[in-house]
Amino acid sequence: MPPDDEAPKPARKSLHSRRLPLAEPRLQRARLDELAAGRDFDLVLADHGLAPLRAVGIEVLQINLGKLCNQTCRHCHVDAGPDRTEVMTQQTIELCVRALERTRIPTVDITGGAPELNPGFRWLVERCLGLGRHVINRCNLTILETKRFEDMPEFFARHGVELVCSLPHYQQGCTDVQRGDGVFEKSIRALRRLNALGYGRGDPRLRLVLVTNPVGARLPAPQEVLEAEWKRELVRLHGISFDALYTITNMPISRYLDWLIESGNLETYAQSLLESFNPAAAGGVMCRSTVSVGWDGRLHDCDFNQMLDIPVASDSPRHIRDFDLAAIASRAIQTNRHCFGCTAGTGSSCTGALDASHSST
Repeated sequence: MPPDDEAPKPARKSLHSRRLPLAEPRLQRARLDELAAGRDFDLVLADHGLAPLRAVGIEVLQINLGKLCNQTCRHCHVDAGPDRTEVMTQQTIELCVRALERTRIPTVDITGGAPELNPGFRWLVERCLGLGRHVINRCNLTILETKRFEDMPEFFARHGVELVCSLPHYQQGCTDVQRGDGVFEKSIRALRRLNALGYGRGDPRLRLVLVTNPVGARLPAPQEVLEAEWKRELVRLHGISFDALYTITNMPISRYLDWLIESGNLETYAQSLLESFNPAAAGGVMCRSTVSVGWDGRLHDCDFNQMLDIPVASDSPRHIRDFDLAAIASRAIQTNRHCFGCTAGTGSSCTGALDASHSST
């Protein structure tokens, strides 16, 4: 078996385009169910008095605008890429806005793929801001280096959009091996442009967050330790500043699951997630205060459940056209073995680590 720190290399095409079995969410779930190291997530929750897991309100409406992306990253849980055609229609985007109009959900979290590639992206941002909502955009940085979107940094700054930007590492080798040759240099150029516009310099209106996920089959190091290191090294090496660093555990689904199987790391990685289960992190998982809208308008407890085709509970509205805040806000959360990825160590969510303490089963 290769060492745990062997890094996955970028794929040229998505699993979907290569017609590989793991392109099917059903087969991904089945493969996780076969793990000898696994225990049902709900059983572990019950052991700690945390079952059943339920939502406690909706603070974030997360909208996935599609699987189309300008990158094909080897770890991508969305299986996104330039060869994907699934994009949210304008009609569905408008349904999302109508749902917001009927609620006071304070935050809209826009993701993809590369969400900027959706033709309705700017319209959505402006409408959400017009409703007084805080808008977060999850940006891969390299999209800002393309001619079509060269004015996007100014658009973000003008509207005060919070940017959560993926960058695997502050060194070129670690980033390019995960995301593709040339990604690091483009990302650094994009970050310098954002800094020049005022992002990442402590202004709460121009908040710049970087997101890192480990290269290889390991859990992230403590977020606060990495943040201090990254702030020091990005200034020293590249003159770049940012406001916060989020660490996200790689979820054993889609292309990362494919790499874990190919490299012989799946069993040991799954075992490490199970052994690192943290009850404090489990109580604060993002699905308890977030609902995720897929590119086709279907509702899911989180972006990961969306990619595994796990809808919200059957007694909740399952499409954005039928959105009912009261029903969604107290729903039972649908779980599976991949959920151990959000509760390992200090936890992992779209807002980074969840709990600074650590306790294991």
